[in-house]
Amino acid sequence: MIRRLCLGLVFALFLATSAHAEMVSIAGDKVNMRSGPGEQHAILWEIRKGYPLKIIARQGKWLKVRDFENDTGWVYKPLVSREAHLVVNRPRVNIRSGPGEKYGLVGKAEYGVVLKTVQRKNGWVKVRHENGLSGWVLRTLLWGW
Repeated sequence: MIRRLCLGLVFALFLATSAHAEMVSIAGDKVNMRSGPGEQHAILWEIRKGYPLKIIARQGKWLKVRDFENDTGWVYKPLVSREAHLVVNRPRVNIRSGPGEKYGLVGKAEYGVVLKTVQRKNGWVKVRHENGLSGWVLRTLLWGW
């Protein structure tokens, strides 16, 4: 009985920790995503401030990361932060004045737009765009944290 309880607890802890991937966001204005862990590796592309990334590996001060399109690369750890951001992963999403479909539209955001996470409530997230627009988006329409 105790053995089953212990195994159940270990399994539950595994599920809880694996469900929450470690995320970071870009801290600098523009950061290079590289093909390997070091400046000698080719630059794959530049990533803008706030862009959320999932950590999939580490090597020294370098992080191997994955983005919302499943592209992978390496970023220098001192150039990322723990400030939560999301990216629109649908063609277009509505930004509303409150956390629900009954609230009016205050704007829209297109695929790939990065939004800062401000608050979470009942499956909705309050976000802020770099241009100052603030409102609520259904969480399932966004990638990040």
